[in-house]
Amino acid sequence: MNITQQSGDYLYQPGGTTYSCGARALPGYEIRHITLMRPLPLARGLEAIAAYLQAAQRPPQALCGLQLRCPSPYSFEGFAAFNDTYCALLQKHDMLHGSSPFTGQNPIARTNVFPLAEPLTEQTIHAFSYTAPLTEASGRPSFVASGAGELVQSALSQSAVVRRGETSNEAMMEKAACVMEIMQSRLDALEVSWDHVTTVNIYTVHNITPFLKSAILNRMGNAARLGVHWHLSRPPIDDIEFEMDLRGVATESYEELR
Repeated sequence: MNITQQSGDYLYQPGGTTYSCGARALPGYEIRHITLMRPLPLARGLEAIAAYLQAAQRPPQALCGLQLRCPSPYSFEGFAAFNDTYCALLQKHDMLHGSSPFTGQNPIARTNVFPLAEPLTEQTIHAFSYTAPLTEASGRPSFVASGAGELVQSALSQSAVVRRGETSNEAMMEKAACVMEIMQSRLDALEVSWDHVTTVNIYTVHNITPFLKSAILNRMGNAARLGVHWHLSRPPIDDIEFEMDLRGVATESYEELR
């Protein structure tokens, strides 16, 4: 069941204390996606986003999605430790809701990957999404879905990794199929479909061409004509090899925040 983040004008699919599985704008609002021309360190980036939202006359709770970049993949334990720091920073800026320390459901969708083409020394913000009033009437839903890797039922444990330690074409196809099932479940929960998707991102260092059509494009319906964005990146946890996220938005821009 989705939860309404009333102060942010969106609903979200619960995912836990770290991030939600996805967010969808409430009627009368849309989700806008901003890619940073220059990535910002996490803490400073959240300060810049808070200032951006204030200038746009939006509350801090309007933040509904973040795309992060990490300097290297984490262990499962290291990932949990980072998430504690991450949630504390969000709470500091009043971007969550609930008590402090935060123990409820995190409403913000998230992707966090390690980019091979962009050497980093610290955790950074690559892009963010927020809600704003619709500028014109539209019947299309507006949403973002969090990134997911090949973890059965999205469980954060080594035992849940599909074909852990294997990277053959066959193994990668199974991993991709698992992630596609997760993406489908997130679309279903948000009551949207592939017809509403505008961007699909794939994060892996392995060759996706042997199974791109059969395991991915053939399941994307009309969204397949828009193709996919393949980022030479690793998922945020050592044992995971394939990650994907997606969104359906009408407004995207590229900006430099300070």
